[in-house]
This record gives sequence, structure tokens and C-alpha cells, in this order.
Amino acid sequence: MFRQIREFDLKITRYFAANRFSKKIHKILQFYVRLGDGYVWALVILLVLGIYGIKPLLAVLGPVASAVFTCLGIYWIIKLLVRRIRPFELVPEILAEVPPLDKYSFPSGHTMNNLTIACVVYQAFPEIGWIMLILPFTWGMLRVYFGVHWFSDIIGGALFGVVAYFLSCPIYDFSSKLVQSFLQS
Repeated sequence: MFRQIREFDLKITRYFAANRFSKKIHKILQFYVRLGDGYVWALVILLVLGIYGIKPLLAVLGPVASAVFTCLGIYWIIKLLVRRIRPFELVPEILAEVPPLDKYSFPSGHTMNNLTIACVVYQAFPEIGWIMLILPFTWGMLRVYFGVHWFSDIIGGALFGVVAYFLSCPIYDFSSKLVQSFLQS
């Protein structure tokens, strides 16, 4: 099974390497994919603040923090256990056209971390949150296009991102009750 996944990953990576967008579109996509480095969340904060106000924004910060810490914990454990080599390091004709943010490939942190936060945003603000659910997949696929991830890294990042979100919910509930209990005593 792992051999088939590797072959499929290599096929997709080589397809993207052979089928490029124009230089102008390429530059726009490089800018867009960098939004997944975390910059988009400043825009989301401003959007939530403008539409819903300060109280709903503050109410979602705790669940977001819980999701981020849960996700990062899972992410680094998996990243350091798997230690998958990135496409541009393994395949000579593949170039890293955006900077990788760490050494290893699996899972895609852009997909995993952004999807975990997007799930929180969607739960709190479904009217705008659905857009945030789409973005991690587009950033992930572009990171395959730019040679820094395999396709299965994106799938793994999405799966672990959803798991991290669901694990973060009871962690947040427990920690907020613990803080309230401490403040009342």
C-alpha cells in the first residue's frame, strides 16, 4: 500500500512539474500560498471584528488557542516520527518554489494547522467559516505544485487537522472549567 501511495504521489508531483501556469499566474499563486503561513488569520480577525464585533471575536479566541496548541502538539509528534523527505529533496527535477517552513514533509502543516483553526471559525461563524474550510486545501495543493509537499501529505494534514479540532474541543471545555473553578475559589 505504501508503495502505491509513493507512486501516486510521484505521479502527481511530476504532473505538476510538467504542467505549469504562466509566469504571471505563478507569481500570484506564490503570493496566495504564502497567506497560508498564517497571514490570512489577521484578515479573518478583522473580518470577524467588522461583521460580529469584539465580544464574539474574544469568545472564539479560547477555542482557537486550544485548537492551535492541540494541533501543534500532534503535528510535531507526527512530523518527528515520520521524517518524510520533501519532493524537491528526492526528485532531481523538482524545485522548491516556496520556502518550506520546516525540514520534513508529512503531514502538511499548512493544511493541518489552517484546517484546525478553520473548523473553529466555521463552528463559531458558519456564514464566513465555510470559506476558511476551503483555503487549507487550496494552499496544500499549491504546496504540492510548488514542490514542497507530496499529495498524501495534504490528505494526512487534512485528516490530522480534523482530529486535532475534535480533540481540542473537550480540552478547551475542561481547561475553561478549570480556570473558572480556580477564579471562583
